[in-house]
Amino acid sequence: MVKLPEKFPEYSIMYKTISKQIKRLENTKVNFEEKEEITLKIQNYQRELDKIKEKFPDNYFDEFDSS
Repeated sequence: MVKLPEKFPEYSIMYKTISKQIKRLENTKVNFEEKEEITLKIQNYQRELDKIKEKFPDNYFDEFDSS
């Protein structure tokens, strides 16, 4: 069995929540001025997802990403 991080349930919930937020932002229709702000938010969220992914074994979140 692969060792999971100490707070893996919390990280899993955070991952799901952040992923949903990114999808919501990507589907938001905005004007030109807001587009840059949304792009920055998505980039920040993506960095957080990457940090969470680093704590887990490879391919752990594949099932979340495919849905």
